[in-house]
This record gives sequence, structure tokens and C-alpha cells, in this order.
Amino acid sequence: MSTDITLADIVVIAAAEAFRGDGEIFASGMGTIPMLGARLARATFESDLLVSDGEAFFIGNDLPLGSSDKVIEGWIPFRSVFDTAWGGRRHVMMGASQIDRFGNSNIANIGPWKQPKVQLLGVRGGPGNTISHATSFFIPKHSTKVFVEKVDMVSGLGYDRAAQLGDIVKSHHRLQRVITNLAVLDFETASHTMRLLSIHPGVSVDDVITNTSFVLDIGSDVPISRAPYELELATLNRLDPRGLRHREVA
Repeated sequence: MSTDITLADIVVIAAAEAFRGDGEIFASGMGTIPMLGARLARATFESDLLVSDGEAFFIGNDLPLGSSDKVIEGWIPFRSVFDTAWGGRRHVMMGASQIDRFGNSNIANIGPWKQPKVQLLGVRGGPGNTISHATSFFIPKHSTKVFVEKVDMVSGLGYDRAAQLGDIVKSHHRLQRVITNLAVLDFETASHTMRLLSIHPGVSVDDVITNTSFVLDIGSDVPISRAPYELELATLNRLDPRGLRHREVA
């Protein structure tokens, strides 16, 4: 990897690639790298994406993180977010404190529900997101504590549970990507179990296996996650002038 390209750059590119082919839908990034991924995708290869300022407006320009110098493209008040989400016209990239092989995710608590060891956010929008529209995940530290055999609390539906709920849920349920500091993963297998899609530069397949509690679907030749092109890197630096992405991954 070039000394000018950092792991954070690779991860943001992977986040942007999760939105490739989405077209004119609401791209929601929860957190610094997911937000940069959505904005970078819109600024480069996926220009029809609708990206919000995190408040109440869709933005019509390449808005740097923390900047208020925005061109307003549309209005997206909180009540409209739900209308958009329930209609399936959204792709959110959120976090997960635990995730299993089918994509069931947990952001609520660690340990038994009745007496958890750690209380987290609560289920929040996890159920509605995963039932209603495409969902991806950014996990800054890939470990066996996060990639677990069974989540302690199901906050977001994986493919096994979605299948049990029938065609109404399956028509909108789509887990697109899982992006970590080690790799990019998806669920594009016959059984919709998690697959190792690529590894980041300097990471081995064994590194990913060691830090995952369940068996991954792994092909015979796992590629290296791509680096940003020159234009993408210039755009990324413009979107993140303070380098906030470098605080997210080592």
C-alpha cells in the first residue's frame, strides 16, 4: 500500500462501494466513515444518491464534514425519514456491537436481557431498518467479541429470521456489506451466510478467521480491498479536511 494511502482511506472506499448501484435513494451514514462513504459515492460514481446534512435537508453539493456551507437540494424532516425508510427507498450504514453469520445484529445489550453485563443503545432503529430497506454495517474493530456465533439480543434481523417472516419482509430486507478494519464481507451466498469479500492491505485471511467466532464462507482467492483512485482521494480529502476518518481506524 502506498505511503500516501492509509487504512482509513481504504475503509472509506469500501464504505462508498457499498452504495454503488443504489441510484436515487436516501443514503444514510451513521458516523464519520459511513457518512464519508455515502458522500464520496455521491461525489464520484453514484451521483443520484440523496445525502442529508444530518439535520433536515438533502444537500446538493460535496459538503465537507463539519461545514455549514451547504447547497440545499430538498427537505427531509424527521417524519419524512420514516416515510422514506418504510417505503424501502433508503440504504443505511450503521454500527453493530455484535453480529452473527446470518447478519442478526445487536446494539442493545451484552449479556442476558434480564440482567445484562453492559447496557448499550437499545434496539433503536435496528428492526425497522433491517426489515424495510438495505442495511450495511461499519465495525471499526473486527474481533470475536463482535463477530459472534449468536447475538445476545436481536436488534436487527438477519437473513434466517427475515426468511421466517415471509415475502413481505424479504422483498425489502437486504444486508449489503459489513466493513471492518480488517476486511469487507457480504452475504452473497446460497444460504445468505457471511462471506469474506476482500481483505485490506497487510491483512491475511487467517487474521480474519482468528477474529471471527463462526465459520465464514471463503473463496479460494480472496482479493485485496481496492485503494482510492487519485480523484477519489482528492475528493475524500476535500470532504474530510481535518482527517477525522483517521480517528476511526488505527
